[in-house]
Amino acid sequence: MNEIKIEFKEINPQSFFDSDQTLIKIKETFPKLKLVFRGSFVKAYGDKSELKIFKNKFNLLVDYFLKHNKLNSHILDEILNSNSKNFEFVSNKNDLITYGVKGNVIKARTKNQIKIVELSNNYDMLFVVGPAGTGKTYTSVALAVKALKEKKIKRIILTRPAVEAGENLGFLPGDIKNKLDPYIQPLYDALYDMIPTEKLHSYLERGIIQISPLAFMRGRTLNNAFVILDEAQNATHSQMKMFLTRMGPEAKFIITGDPGQVDLPKKTVSGLNEALNIFKKTNGIKILYLDEKDVIRHRLVKKIIAAYN
Repeated sequence: MNEIKIEFKEINPQSFFDSDQTLIKIKETFPKLKLVFRGSFVKAYGDKSELKIFKNKFNLLVDYFLKHNKLNSHILDEILNSNSKNFEFVSNKNDLITYGVKGNVIKARTKNQIKIVELSNNYDMLFVVGPAGTGKTYTSVALAVKALKEKKIKRIILTRPAVEAGENLGFLPGDIKNKLDPYIQPLYDALYDMIPTEKLHSYLERGIIQISPLAFMRGRTLNNAFVILDEAQNATHSQMKMFLTRMGPEAKFIITGDPGQVDLPKKTVSGLNEALNIFKKTNGIKILYLDEKDVIRHRLVKKIIAAYN
């Protein structure tokens, strides 16, 4: 009897078989095969040609789950009953970015957020500038997660100046992670929305997703990576120059910030504000400005921003 063995390498089998219908439908589709699901492996026994079809269909299910974080009965039927060797679920919504935990849709919610998506596809370096609550960071992180899922990049690198704590963080207790965590919590919040907890922890442990203070970027070449500099208004001239020159081949940079929320010491020039002037006419670099119309927090936040302006 012929045998094949498939290993779950990037997903948790318990999450994949979260619904009993997944296992039932697979077994119903291949009644001639003996299927054994144990731990992180699937074993199938039977006719060689039938095993080949099973392997293809099962891999398509895994690929879909990796992108969307869930399987439903409709998708199971579409993939298992399709005669095609390839399957791609196509969404007609141009605001769709990726799928979050349990298949929640992560999408651009304003016209300018849609522009972030479009410009990111066409430019390797993008500055996204606007007030708090406009979705600058969240949309950028979603684009990075999408690129990772689609294997367009090998790493996601998220960084921000830790100016509130003093960039060297030396006087705070604990290791660097404990010191930095309070200042990068918005990045973690976005990631936990988009990647299942167990997989996210694995990515962090293996360095596939890296979160570090801006000062730690010095000396690195960031290649095959989607890199996001958040809160860039708090980067100094030298830090901004250092960061932008870390860009390696096959890298994509998004720099987000709010020029109205600079926390640097008085008389210290914001590296973001300076960069916006320097690069406003540079080919290959794009700058996008968001405003209160893009705010997606409480309705009063728009009024608060307008009042301060």
